[in-house]
Amino acid sequence: MDMSLFIICLTAVIGLYMAWNIGANDVANSMADAVGSKALSIKQAVILAGICEFAGAVLVGSHVTETVRKGIVDPALIANLPGLREGEAAAIIVIGMAAALLCAAIWLNVATVIGMPVSTTHSIVGAVAGFGIIAAGVESVDWTKMGQIVASWFISPIIGGVCAFLIFKFISRRILGRSSPARAAIIYTPAIVFVLVFVVAMATIYKGLKHVIGNILWLTDDMTLVVALVLAVVSAVLSRFYVKAKLQGKQNLSISQQLEAVESVFVPLVIVSSCSVAFAHGANDVANAVGPFAAIVQILQTGDVGMKVGVPTWILGLGGIGIVLGLATYGHKVMTTVGTKITEITPSRGVAADIAATATVLICTRMALPVSTTHTLVGAIMGIGLARGLGGIDRDVTRNIFGSWFVTVPIAAILSIVLFIIGRALFLDLLINVIVG
Repeated sequence: MDMSLFIICLTAVIGLYMAWNIGANDVANSMADAVGSKALSIKQAVILAGICEFAGAVLVGSHVTETVRKGIVDPALIANLPGLREGEAAAIIVIGMAAALLCAAIWLNVATVIGMPVSTTHSIVGAVAGFGIIAAGVESVDWTKMGQIVASWFISPIIGGVCAFLIFKFISRRILGRSSPARAAIIYTPAIVFVLVFVVAMATIYKGLKHVIGNILWLTDDMTLVVALVLAVVSAVLSRFYVKAKLQGKQNLSISQQLEAVESVFVPLVIVSSCSVAFAHGANDVANAVGPFAAIVQILQTGDVGMKVGVPTWILGLGGIGIVLGLATYGHKVMTTVGTKITEITPSRGVAADIAATATVLICTRMALPVSTTHTLVGAIMGIGLARGLGGIDRDVTRNIFGSWFVTVPIAAILSIVLFIIGRALFLDLLINVIVG
């Protein structure tokens, strides 16, 4: 077998392993509300999330991705290091990308085994920073961008938590806490549907379809707003008929029976919102698995060290398959932690958390703030728990989750440094010969 083809196959396996871990850890978050509220069984959630994730990854996943994720390290700095042999800079980046992928995947695997939801983006960013420090020095890392990422550990969970707290307080006071919850649901549910559909539509276009809307000239920012508003109004009107038919005659039942009927109305809403989170996630985070791999393929085929590289559809497909396999085989662990162990989730609480998380990620994306969907959703679930008082959340579980967030970047960086040093010692000359030859 040709040596460059062998290296591509070997790194493809690492990329597939990374994608598997993204599916097992990150994707599980998108369906945690639906599973925790018992709107879906784990099997149903895996099937739905698998379809949405794969569609997002392959159909609208990034076809052009930054070689070094999020611009943390500039490849030009490595290429311009003094005293390098021909092809050495390219070989260093290949080893660094492979080391970053492998160590990020290993850390995600460890986190998944213990059921901790951690950010795949932060894992790969920490890993890339680690290899960059060893390859080109501390100054090669964009510390301003790293500072933004550290700030996002606090920003996104807090904003998501506050939004979820306020949304669920509204649902509690206007619907669940009324003397006739069924009658109140008929009045107020269309407003919740309006907000949900508006946020989901905006997020799907901006977060999920951002790579293809460039070809749709009329879909400007203003038109996107109009499309989302029209969809939201139509959905709100239709939901009124649905809710009225669903709750007709339930006003005379006992409060507990009315509440049960009202929660059943929120079941389709939490399923739709969870699926939208999964679709947008597949479109965005597949690059964490296939971006570095795409960079390795391009370097081996062309010898070119660029900041941005094209991502062929077959590589997006590989990432999509890995994500779905990870979700199907091991996603239940993180789903259980996020969906059941932080706080008790009902369909109405799940809707509040999903709206809050989606809106927060959408707003932060538009403001160019690097936030983690994982952190935001966990923060939102904590917010709905706190709406029931401090006793509404399991503080031991949340303490462990926060701890895993704080150690993600340094652990990924240290592991990447170790793997890069080993890889450079063992494979540098081999890779230079392959690239130059």
